[in-house]
Amino acid sequence: NEFRASFNHFDRKKTGIMDTEDFRACLISMGYNMGEAEFARIMSIIDPNRLGVVTFQAFIDFMSRETADTDTADQVMASFKILAGDKNYITADELRRELPPDQAEYCIARMAPYSGHDAVPGALDYMSFSTALYGESDL
Repeated sequence: NEFRASFNHFDRKKTGIMDTEDFRACLISMGYNMGEAEFARIMSIIDPNRLGVVTFQAFIDFMSRETADTDTADQVMASFKILAGDKNYITADELRRELPPDQAEYCIARMAPYSGHDAVPGALDYMSFSTALYGESDL
């Protein structure tokens, strides 16, 4: 299994767990291109108790979800909210800093301006964008 081989390779101490830097290296080797906010989002999923380790089971569960490609509008909105620093909008600069260039420009070109009471110049509405991509949201 590709996941088992990747985990074993990056479990340098051969303890059945990876530390966060080994996990980051593992993800990068598998083609993930992520900024700090995206890695923090992933770690919050894989290590919810913030122990600083990734077990093989948590790794497999995460990779199974990732490869199932079953994003929902809620999951996408939650990811954007993390990238946006918990704001209800995101800026083009934040998108360009956290996403690969082609993904950032795709989002920037398609997100409507955010018009909430807390809006700043250039604020983008990631909530309506996420809902339009994936259908209705439960948020």
